[in-house]
Amino acid sequence: MLQLHMGDESGILTVSGLNQQIKALLEKKFPFVWVKGEISNFRVPASGHFYFTLKDAQSQINAVFFRAQNRYLRFLPESGMQVICQARLSVYEPRGEYQVIVEVMEPLGAGQLQLAFEALKRKLDAEGLFDPARKKTLPGCPQNVCLVTSPGGAAIRDILKVLQRSPYPVTVTVFPVAVQGSEAKFQIAEAVSAASKLCWRYEWDVLIVGRGGGSIEDLWSFNEEIVARAISACSIPTISAVGHEIDFTIADMAADLRMPTPTAAAEWVANRLEYFHRELHASRDRLVKGARAKLEQLRFRLKYVEGRIRHPKSRLETLRLTVDDRLERLTVGIRRRLEHEHLSWEHLRARLLYQNPEARIRKSCEEVNGLRKELTLHQNRILDAYRLRFQKSLSRLEALNPLSVLLRGYSIAYRAADGKVLRSSTETQPGERVMVRLAQGGLECLVEKAVNSDE
Repeated sequence: MLQLHMGDESGILTVSGLNQQIKALLEKKFPFVWVKGEISNFRVPASGHFYFTLKDAQSQINAVFFRAQNRYLRFLPESGMQVICQARLSVYEPRGEYQVIVEVMEPLGAGQLQLAFEALKRKLDAEGLFDPARKKTLPGCPQNVCLVTSPGGAAIRDILKVLQRSPYPVTVTVFPVAVQGSEAKFQIAEAVSAASKLCWRYEWDVLIVGRGGGSIEDLWSFNEEIVARAISACSIPTISAVGHEIDFTIADMAADLRMPTPTAAAEWVANRLEYFHRELHASRDRLVKGARAKLEQLRFRLKYVEGRIRHPKSRLETLRLTVDDRLERLTVGIRRRLEHEHLSWEHLRARLLYQNPEARIRKSCEEVNGLRKELTLHQNRILDAYRLRFQKSLSRLEALNPLSVLLRGYSIAYRAADGKVLRSSTETQPGERVMVRLAQGGLECLVEKAVNSDE
């Protein structure tokens, strides 16, 4: 049995301390290693770091590829892919697990750029970016050309040389861009988008995007997603002319038409113009030929009709006689019509005079005057009867009027306190104030003594 004393505790390591020493030893011993294997359990959390297991037939090791480094990859790793990695050996202290921290990753077998090409191709194809139904119809007469390329490259010289040989007028507008390097993809995408926005003003018929040949690295700007999306969204029909015959880019698949070289694109424009003008001249010739044949046919028909037409002089004489006869008949008919209308008018006038209301109005006025007189007499009799009744009622009213009694010398006495009419001397007291109403005016009296009728 192992027994430890208090004095021996200085030699005991904590788990954290042991992991720290292991980490320091491994990182010092293996600062950088190249290791190859198959990716498995590949996952990408929200942080953007790549976590996976790197394995071979006998063993495996955990690996992490931080976002700061993996963003420069031109391909997306996936489980089952064979890769070679430059990494640092380290220990994840909280779990005591050792792992490799990847700094550089390259695929085994196919090159990195080819994998990136295939991955982007699958992605954009799944979105329908290469769908033929989305391709725009190319113009039949491309006289106004917009060119996105390097101003000093061989592509622009080849294109202009071909177009200058064409006998038909062509206007070329150049958007100068870099066609390789880190900024090339942004310049190409911006130029294509600017041309799309300005098309309403300059009315470009076709947009050519391209450059001369080179290595896959030189042509890589035309395999970038931003360039493919700009070409697909462009409102102008686009032609991709990148590299040589054997070169094929993502831009070729996104464009409405792919030409193997810039020279071929220029020749397409020249041939299109030649075909258009040739068809235009052929249509003009067919139109002229058809018009001449139609004129000959009409001329023949005219001669045939002229042979059958009589001289217009005899025709005019016949028409003149017909007009004179019709005019005479018309004059007679109008005169008879006027006479008939005049007789009808006289008849109606006689009937109107017979129906003249003047006599009826005069008789009605006399009847109205007689009725008005009778009404006036009857009204006066009624007024006299009512006036007599009024006089009688007025006489009776005067007879019943109490004020008439006062005119004969009588008076009315009533208490001043409450206005009660006094009918007996017993209804008042000595010293009480009494009002006496006369026919004209009244008296205010003070009772000194009440005298009974018996006294």
